[in-house]
Amino acid sequence: MNKLPKFKNEKLLRQALTHRSYVNEHPTEGEHNERLEFLGDAILNFLSGQYLYSRYPDKGEDELTRRRSALVYEKQLAEFALEIGLDSLMYLGQGAIRDGGFHNPNLLSSTFEAVIGAYYLDNEADIQVVRDLVEPLFNSVRESNQESRSHVDSKNRFQEWVQRYLTTTPPKYITEQIGGPSHAPEFVAKVFVEGVEYGIGRGRNKKEAEKAAAEDAIAKLKKEGF
Repeated sequence: MNKLPKFKNEKLLRQALTHRSYVNEHPTEGEHNERLEFLGDAILNFLSGQYLYSRYPDKGEDELTRRRSALVYEKQLAEFALEIGLDSLMYLGQGAIRDGGFHNPNLLSSTFEAVIGAYYLDNEADIQVVRDLVEPLFNSVRESNQESRSHVDSKNRFQEWVQRYLTTTPPKYITEQIGGPSHAPEFVAKVFVEGVEYGIGRGRNKKEAEKAAAEDAIAKLKKEGF
């Protein structure tokens, strides 16, 4: 089991472990971890991309993108959080605790991202120190898991976001063949939420096109700050 590394600035670590719900109940606590979560998310996307680029010199952009999604999607980051013992360290409000917050993949993954952001700052923006922390975690993800999760992750992630922030109605995909011979057709898919288009993607079959549409939707959400 990996251990949470030592922090020079204990206040920074505490902020990374502090959820908004705790601050709401303890107004004198200070800042919660959402800004650190934003920073950690960006760092993890960079480091996972660099890691995969070096590890798989024969893989193309699409495959590397799918594998990166498998490394940094919510449930995988939650597993990393458990590996370094964050579940017992998080500061959560009583409501979040009653709702099972210490075992909630969303809270665990968000806290992991915040800790990564904090660790980066604690080490004066030395990315190599953070790389040394996360690469053993990346190495622990089985090859088969990277492959299998990458095919479903994008649609799951987008649906989780929609049902968390917008509506309980799942996204709707409209997919059609737009060309190509019968043995190698090309499909385009559009994903809608309550009639509003969120993403568009292409692929060699319906599954690939829908996944690409979900990835497009997720990318747009990230650009908009979600």
